[in-house]
Amino acid sequence: INPFVFPSACPECHSQVVRGDSAGGGEVDFRCVNADCPAKLRESLLHFASRGVMNIEGLGEAVVQQLLDRKLVASVADLYSLTGDQLTSLDRFAEKSARSLIEEIDRSKAAGLARVLIGLGIRFVGERTAELLSEEFGSIEALRAASAEELERVEEVGPRISQAILEFFAQPANEALIQSLKVAGVEMTAQRKQRSTKLAGLTFVLTGTLPTLTRDEAEARIEAAGGKTATAVSKKTSYVVAGDEAGSKLDKARSLNIPVLDEAGLLALLQAAPATN
Repeated sequence: INPFVFPSACPECHSQVVRGDSAGGGEVDFRCVNADCPAKLRESLLHFASRGVMNIEGLGEAVVQQLLDRKLVASVADLYSLTGDQLTSLDRFAEKSARSLIEEIDRSKAAGLARVLIGLGIRFVGERTAELLSEEFGSIEALRAASAEELERVEEVGPRISQAILEFFAQPANEALIQSLKVAGVEMTAQRKQRSTKLAGLTFVLTGTLPTLTRDEAEARIEAAGGKTATAVSKKTSYVVAGDEAGSKLDKARSLNIPVLDEAGLLALLQAAPATN
């Protein structure tokens, strides 16, 4: 029996096909990462318009299917160029319902960056992650320019999510879609979360197991207070935060005369920092 060889390009749109475990997630499925793939377009439109995403009331399955059948839309961005005449040509669509839908579509332009990110269907980016990314980067341009390391500094974003984001923005069709949304007037910015600068300029290395904080929680608190975290101890390290079974990093900190904090010492520093807004 000859083994089946999965295609490297989508049979429908010829964009790159990515295996689900490319970022180490342990998955075995293959997916097209092009947001405008015709095979995915119908579901993409319904998802984009759904409640909790862009919330375009009146854009249900029957309307979307007619728009596709009549080739009035080829991407979610095309929703913003629909006219009253085009909509009244659809079955069971009068002038009043056409005007109402156009108003709903226009209103969705102000939904904000987080909703757009959900609507784009970036893999693993749900409501919570989209909010965190929006607060951190503040614009689609800043997010698109972020490296894997910068993405993974965001709370709850690990290698699997960062890889999915990078793969999405690497696709020319997705770049074109974002530009089309921008031209249409869709708002793709957000208020960046204001963070304390109490620990600005300080670099921390965590080692061992802390009594109450997980490694991720401790790093998130340090970064929220303006500090940086690193994985290796060097002369540039400001503090080493050591828990049980700290190991060689603690030894190196002592050899370099770098101050060592326990969890209580770290919490004391953080308590002196203004709370994150």
